[in-house]
Amino acid sequence: MDRRTQQLLIFLLIGILAGWLASIVVGGGGLIRYLVTGVIGAFVGGYLFDALGIRLGIRSALLSQIITATIGAIVVVLLARLIA
Repeated sequence: MDRRTQQLLIFLLIGILAGWLASIVVGGGGLIRYLVTGVIGAFVGGYLFDALGIRLGIRSALLSQIITATIGAIVVVLLARLIA
């Protein structure tokens, strides 16, 4: 497996995990929903943290990415509920 494939798989697994964690906080379920909200949440969380100058101060890059994606996924779900 080449490096790009590994990076994509890790990104998707982080998305699924973040979506699942977000569903614990705000409800929802289903593997596809976890994946979609987690992946979108990764971008939203990253953007928000950058825009607001938030740094988690966590040494583990993987854990930091999971937390950022989870917070972003929560924001995505709450915004989707407001719009719907």
